Amino acid sequence: MPAPRTVLLTGAAGGLGTLMRGLLPTTYGYDLRLLDVRPVEGEPDAITADLADTAALREAVRGVDAVLHLAGISLESTFEKILRANIEGTYNLYEAAREEGVRRIVFASSNHAVGFTPRPRGDDPLIPVDTPRRPDTFYGLSKSFGEDLAQLYWDKHGIETVSVRIGSCFPEPSSVRMLSIWLSPEDGARLFHAALTAEDVGHTVVHGSSANTRLWWDLSSARALGYAPQDDSERYAEKLLAEQGELDPAHPGQTRLGGHFCTNPPVWPY
Repeated sequence: MPAPRTVLLTGAAGGLGTLMRGLLPTTYGYDLRLLDVRPVEGEPDAITADLADTAALREAVRGVDAVLHLAGISLESTFEKILRANIEGTYNLYEAAREEGVRRIVFASSNHAVGFTPRPRGDDPLIPVDTPRRPDTFYGLSKSFGEDLAQLYWDKHGIETVSVRIGSCFPEPSSVRMLSIWLSPEDGARLFHAALTAEDVGHTVVHGSSANTRLWWDLSSARALGYAPQDDSERYAEKLLAEQGELDPAHPGQTRLGGHFCTNPPVWPY
């Protein structure tokens, strides 16, 4: 698939959206159309609209080649708020794409869709991409819904989606757990570019992290798209281990992929 020229980036004012609106145009030449519920600083042409505004969404997707869907609530919240922003909002986006003939969406899923999956230890195999979904929060539940919605819209309407279960995409990891699921911003751009340009993806689920020495999950489906991660969190390990110590197998927030979100109430550190 040739590189899409114009891509709608939802959630453009958020942390990940801000990183991608800096990297994707400069590295890969994308022309980004920006959308967020908040004004996007320094971007006067950005669309300010809620995902509940179906007319604005349809106008936003009109004429684009693909959508990179990062919008929504990115942390745990009440079910009512998650329902409106992440579940109904994602449905509204897919409906707008269907109505306007957009054929490729890259959906920001999350490790929290499978958060209660035990982390591998020792010689355990890496977590496969087809591991059963075990959401650890309403947020994770909404990402499970998004993956199923993507499958439905591929099977029923022919809209292709790559669902990227993002680990933690920040300039650098901030915890020992993140050493295993960290996605550098540069690798994030590489992965999203691969997801936007790979041929015949149907609905493909991939794990989103860098080539970390302490990697927990299998990246083979992402690599099959053409993703070639270049970064490794190990350069941050010495500092984080000195501050936080190794993960404790008896700690309830350190035995599952989702970390402290798998405890009630959340327990730090994770």
